[in-house]
Amino acid sequence: MTELNPPTRSAPQATARTWAGLGVLALPMLLLAIDATVLVFALPGIAADLSPSATEQLWILDIYSFMLAGLLVTMGALGDRIGRKKLLLVGAVLFTAASVAGAFSTSPTQLIAARAALGLAGATIMPSTLSMVRAMFADRAQRRLAIAVWATMGSLGAAAGPVVGGWLLEHFWWGSAFLINIPVMVLLLVLGPVLLTESRHPNPGPLDLPSAGLSLVAMLSTVYGLKTLAAGHGTIATALAAVALGLGVGVLFVRRQLILPDPLLDVRLFRVRAFRGAVVADLLSVFALVGSMFALAQYLQLVAGLSPMRAGLWLLPAMAFSAAAGFIAAALVKRINAAVLVSAGLVLAAAGFSVLFTLTPTSGPVPVAVALSSISLGAGIGMTLTNDVIMSSVAPERAGGAAAISETAYELGTALGTAVLGSVLAVTYRTHLLADPIAAVAVAPGPLERASATIAEAFTVAAEHSNAAGQALITAARTAFTDGLVITSICGAAIMLVAASWAAVTLRGTSATADLTHHSDH
Repeated sequence: MTELNPPTRSAPQATARTWAGLGVLALPMLLLAIDATVLVFALPGIAADLSPSATEQLWILDIYSFMLAGLLVTMGALGDRIGRKKLLLVGAVLFTAASVAGAFSTSPTQLIAARAALGLAGATIMPSTLSMVRAMFADRAQRRLAIAVWATMGSLGAAAGPVVGGWLLEHFWWGSAFLINIPVMVLLLVLGPVLLTESRHPNPGPLDLPSAGLSLVAMLSTVYGLKTLAAGHGTIATALAAVALGLGVGVLFVRRQLILPDPLLDVRLFRVRAFRGAVVADLLSVFALVGSMFALAQYLQLVAGLSPMRAGLWLLPAMAFSAAAGFIAAALVKRINAAVLVSAGLVLAAAGFSVLFTLTPTSGPVPVAVALSSISLGAGIGMTLTNDVIMSSVAPERAGGAAAISETAYELGTALGTAVLGSVLAVTYRTHLLADPIAAVAVAPGPLERASATIAEAFTVAAEHSNAAGQALITAARTAFTDGLVITSICGAAIMLVAASWAAVTLRGTSATADLTHHSDH
């Protein structure tokens, strides 16, 4: 195992300009988090205006995450080489142009191309922001607070997404979901050159293009396969083949990095126990979180009967806890061991999932808000500290690669949560609805089969029947969906407990004050 190095002298302190620069870096994080959810609200308007096919709708939604996941590693390495500030500003220009193109698209193909460009721009922005935090804040305690601010903007953006999306689509056309990006990016382009300091690796070596191609194929294929499994489109064999291809190419990528004198990604970082532990704990946490958030948002709207705007408001307490979690973690880690604190946070998240074990169709939004608040607080504490460990495990010149690994773990966790927990929910819902005796009497086998695809489809089928039959189907569908949500919550709690146990072992002895840079730097 690689040894950890404590620093030999105190690190320089951040200046007022440094903290102002952090505010600039927080802007794109806020925007990217809003963008992750706002498009869902725009889909009905897009469908009415552009008439995309079912396949085109999927690509409109998914191409962004495909491009983002596939290019994170390459863009992190590119930032280390040409300068992270430069790459961030180039990404902001591209994001602005792609937003305009998306807003005024006149065909599904144009919109898919614009979303792909947004994914490319996002891949330049995300690792650049986190790696610049590492370079700007040399002092570990100040950096941890800066990471808390950075993570908080993501939480606030996720909370604002449903509210902003609901408001925009009530007052404007679907293109407004893209145009909200422009003021933020313009502000970044105005303030960034003034307040941000350039940083790069002093001797990075050339960018290895075969490695870039391997990382792109590995991530694209893996995420595509997982999303295909989750969506139920295409055959299971095709999806599994895509995942297998992605994993196989990933192995080739790792082997190539180990023989290159200047690798695209320093995979030797995984020899550092704390780094390995933090990355896997992050991935598992996101795995559990994504599956729960998707299911609970549906419960609030389709089972509890709330409008999208009201459902978004019930999610706000959880987002407030998530926003506060980073600052709580930064304060507590001064007195409590990081491994203990991360594990305790993830156990608290598991306890939040347990609140949902007794959920029924008539429970209403209160237990959901309580559960999500506990989940968000616990996971937020854990993930703030794991991000701190990840970024403190590398020298500043290699921050782009570490940031790319952190963001890639997030994307893989998202894809796994959607695929695995989404499938658990779908299978449980389908099985329980088809086995419901009242629904079977009220609705013929054909329509019942259609209704078993999703709870939203059950509402569509119910509208085609008499009031009594339709109501019986809706009642059965809500019960079946809630059953699926309970099973999913049990899985989420189990995953969080596994992550807590893993963190307790792998982060044991990790310093909260010393940087954890390792000897194997090239």
